Amino acid sequence: MKIYQTDEIRNLSLLGNAGLGKTTLAESMLFEGGVINRRGEVDQKNTVSDYHEIEHDRESSVFSTVLHTEWLGKKINIIDTPGADDFIGGVISALHVTDTGLMLLNAQNGVETGTEIIWRYTESLKKPVVFVINQLDSDSANFEKTLEETKQSFGNKVVLVQYPINPGNDFNAVVDVLLMKMYKWGSEGGKPEIVDIPESEMEKATELHNELVEAAAENDENLMEIFFEKESLTEDEMRAGMRTGIINRELFPVFCVSAKKNMGVRRLMEFLGNVAPTPNQMPCPTDKDGKEVQCDASGATSIFIFKNMIESHLGEVLYFKVMSGTVEEGMDLINTVKQSKERLSQLFVVAGKNRNKVDKLVAGDIGATVKLKDTKTNHTLNEKGYDWAYPAMEFPEPKFRTAIKVLNESDDEKLGEVLHRMHEEDPTVILEYSKELKQLILHGQGEFHLNTVKWHLDKIHKIATEFFAPKIPYRETITKKAQADFRHKKQSGGSGQFGEVYLIIEPFVEGMTDPK
Repeated sequence: MKIYQTDEIRNLSLLGNAGLGKTTLAESMLFEGGVINRRGEVDQKNTVSDYHEIEHDRESSVFSTVLHTEWLGKKINIIDTPGADDFIGGVISALHVTDTGLMLLNAQNGVETGTEIIWRYTESLKKPVVFVINQLDSDSANFEKTLEETKQSFGNKVVLVQYPINPGNDFNAVVDVLLMKMYKWGSEGGKPEIVDIPESEMEKATELHNELVEAAAENDENLMEIFFEKESLTEDEMRAGMRTGIINRELFPVFCVSAKKNMGVRRLMEFLGNVAPTPNQMPCPTDKDGKEVQCDASGATSIFIFKNMIESHLGEVLYFKVMSGTVEEGMDLINTVKQSKERLSQLFVVAGKNRNKVDKLVAGDIGATVKLKDTKTNHTLNEKGYDWAYPAMEFPEPKFRTAIKVLNESDDEKLGEVLHRMHEEDPTVILEYSKELKQLILHGQGEFHLNTVKWHLDKIHKIATEFFAPKIPYRETITKKAQADFRHKKQSGGSGQFGEVYLIIEPFVEGMTDPK
């Protein structure tokens, strides 16, 4: 595979609620880029992204999956994230190492709760967002309602780049107000026919084009001067202004697709290649000491491990982003956490379970390696002589818990080892031994989350377990009113002592006046 330079790389995360078509969009992007020659389907259990057995069983994404494709001289790294809030850990790790979030919306349902939760993470991590309204081919698609909800939820910085001509079962065309052209597809989708905008749509398209031009100009003083002088911008000027707005979270473009029918995907990829920020156009990452690390292929080599996972027939795979420099096969790097040397004997670019060996990867790229002895998620590896250590990814506190015990005592030690490994792969899975309750307590993000742990114990590790409600840690408490008094009196010459104490204790119930 060609070695791409930093300015040729785009790092994307696919975000949004469950059932929005993220995995299907990823499949179409890989197909258009030539990585696969046939698009799989989630219900057929043959997509590149959902390749784990549990994902086939549940017909939904459980893990974040690293993918890559190529389009018009650009390498597009994609991380397809799970939509269920139970697996928010995969979303957080993806956002840490990607530069743009593609936030999918369902044209039938509008903005859903899960989307708003993920939006807050993009805000806290200051990540650019491009909205993609999908499923416009559904009979109940309502584009205008979805767009209105998007603006209400995320503000007026949401700006249309495209709108559909005929949402619903007959959907096959969009007007692109950046290029001022109409894109039409045949029943199989894929390569569109690009035609002039119909006269009936010209007034609406022109108005939206002017809004987009103004939004692009607002992000650059020079462009604003050009806009005031000429009342328009060239296509390149608009792209530059939009890129600045996207990076600064001052502009959130909206695109239209049917991922299932592969309509609009090529144009989306073209836009991402031309306008989405490169890794070195984003703010420089800082290490724990606040030192900036330049995303420069000629700098010292530094990588950040954002995920590790055991893969059958391969062992532990560690996924990393090159933060600086160029990482090469056979290179020795120092783990700043363990202060140990690690040799990267093999380097890969990955698309699901498919791996392609590469000799090197440059700053900003995403890849994988295997067989590191001390390295885990959140670790930094540096070229000798550098002590950068990137802040650890922070994950939410557990929301759900269950007690767990093995049904066969001989599996007790094995259970501990397996759950420890699961925590390394997914830090939101937490195991605790409660000395007070004398129980093993398993914590996670939800019931579905812990059910996937049970599935792995049963199906993969063959450990029979029982999940049950933890004991309640009872405390002594006041159950009824009681009172007492005491008089202290002492007088044996000199100053006397006298005092009275009255004590009333009663249960506090709702509606009582707060004793404070």
